[in-house]
Amino acid sequence: MAIPSKKELLEWARNYVALWNAGDKEAWIQNWKKVAIGDFRMLDPVGTPEKRGFEHCCVESFDLFQKEVTFKIADGGLFVCGNEVAWILENHIKTEEGSRVGLSIETYRFEEDGSVVIRTYYRVPSHIDSDLGGHFQTYLPGEK
Repeated sequence: MAIPSKKELLEWARNYVALWNAGDKEAWIQNWKKVAIGDFRMLDPVGTPEKRGFEHCCVESFDLFQKEVTFKIADGGLFVCGNEVAWILENHIKTEEGSRVGLSIETYRFEEDGSVVIRTYYRVPSHIDSDLGGHFQTYLPGEK
């Protein structure tokens, strides 16, 4: 597999957000497979144990978070440089009071062998956080 072109990476980024927000899991998975068919490695967030494999890095995250979190790439916050994508992502989180926005910085490095390395940066909610704390008990069980 060749490294995805800038056009392909921009399409992937646009569809990543649109398909996640639509809750279209199968199309979201297919969108990933257009640009990355190899090994997946993810530090989500950086400083926590590495996750490996497409199911663990992507599918389980979709299943755990998609119903409570929608995405918007911040205006001017999408960058494609060679084989890497970086964005500033607005994570719109449903809460008991309505919603709140948490920001993340995320990078994706796509390689010729179809592999991808994902690195994210965000403030991890406490396990007792009323909005996503329960999710993070599952997602990052060793982090309090």
